Amino acid sequence: MTGVFGERSHGRATPRHDAGVPAALLLLSDGRFPAGGHAHSGGLEAAVTAGRVSDVPSLTAFLRGRMGTAGLVAGAFAAAACAASADAAALAELDAELDARMPSPTVRLASRRLGRQLLRAARAAWPAASDAWTALAAFPGGPHQPVAFGAAAAAAGVDPLGAATATIYDAAVGPATAAVRLLGLDPFAVHAALAGLSGAVDALAAEAASFAEPGVDPSELPSAGAPLLDLTAEQHARWEVRLFAS
Repeated sequence: MTGVFGERSHGRATPRHDAGVPAALLLLSDGRFPAGGHAHSGGLEAAVTAGRVSDVPSLTAFLRGRMGTAGLVAGAFAAAACAASADAAALAELDAELDARMPSPTVRLASRRLGRQLLRAARAAWPAASDAWTALAAFPGGPHQPVAFGAAAAAAGVDPLGAATATIYDAAVGPATAAVRLLGLDPFAVHAALAGLSGAVDALAAEAASFAEPGVDPSELPSAGAPLLDLTAEQHARWEVRLFAS
């Protein structure tokens, strides 16, 4: 009997790679992976200062809105980049399309900064994908974070759905973690809220991954906007004292 572990080899069950969650995806999604995300609140710090987020219910509403806009866009581009990771020209086109969906210069700068940091970490973790890393490093200013994440996911053996899921999950967990630090919220209550959003993460990830299908033009990828996040990102960048980079 092999079950989910596949065929037996030398008396032991050989794990099937299509069963469960790939370990590499857990690594990429781990906040301890040195990709720089811990320094960013995803607009949460500005929302707290403006009084729009003050407790767990208002945080949950913020997270849901961010996932359905910036998260969906990032997830779709991560999935598409994962599928096109071997094509430098396709990655460049995806990067340009994503850049066009970021009206805030501050958000664009933060995304490329995170992309460079992720590229550095991924290059160390999966050096065999040297062609992809060389192509991404040649992008002016570095690649946008979702594009770099998609390429890193492919190098780690993660599929486009996994790349989309991790990206959309990060769109929620980053601000949620920041809320605990900024507001002193009960971390148990915050993570209960994240658990309640898991179904939305799965649904958005499935939608995002559909854009990684062959023949989808990059211009057709989602362009959902969050104008208030863009406006407050510019304000936040001018603060003399702040806890997070964005």
